[in-house]
Amino acid sequence: MYPSKGQWINLSVSDGTSMRAFVARPRAAATAPGLLVLQEIFGVNGHIREICERFALEGFTAMAPEIFHRTAPGFITGYDDYRPGRDEAAKMTLSGLEDDFLAAGDWFATDAQTSSRKLGSIGFCMGGRMSFLAATTLPLACAASFYGGDIPQHLDRLDRLNSHLLMLWGGRDASIPKEQRNDLETALLAARKSYLSVCFEDAGHGFFCDQRDSYHSEAAHLAWPLALDFLRKHLDPDARK
Repeated sequence: MYPSKGQWINLSVSDGTSMRAFVARPRAAATAPGLLVLQEIFGVNGHIREICERFALEGFTAMAPEIFHRTAPGFITGYDDYRPGRDEAAKMTLSGLEDDFLAAGDWFATDAQTSSRKLGSIGFCMGGRMSFLAATTLPLACAASFYGGDIPQHLDRLDRLNSHLLMLWGGRDASIPKEQRNDLETALLAARKSYLSVCFEDAGHGFFCDQRDSYHSEAAHLAWPLALDFLRKHLDPDARK
């Protein structure tokens, strides 16, 4: 296990905006694979920052950018009210997201700890969809999505997807019907993309977050080592030995 230390940094985006991001590093490592951690609609809150810290402890340099930086910098809201986050998410644009991903990718490419290593992404809820979009914007080695809804809306970008993809779902997730998962998997298979799709049938949306009422302990404890091994396989295979 690596000791870690998280801190906020500021990134310049090509559209002239400034984007704050939380970065957690494995301090004992001279180099480390990079990991883009993409937020839920609730902001880069304590849960997302804790995930960054957990990945840093496992040897990754993890960054969680504030995706709502254009309309609500510093935005954080509680899990008891979806409306503020949904309002901000509705203001996002695909071109803005691409600019944000590119700014994050540039940081990883020039950082002394990560510049020589591979880069991946992982996202939760809204961030699960964004992880797919990041993988169709950046040259990622892999991308993981926890209950990322509405990904089939972006199947026109499949020709840009060259990274391995992991998708984790909750079988009781009312916001992501089984048909949506099936449509995505059918398209990925037809396009001959490398993917793994795992559904925890008794879990609902947000099952990984222990701050939400939908937290499912068993699914969360199974999903973590699965995601970690997937990321290590494609970003840091020596760490699996």
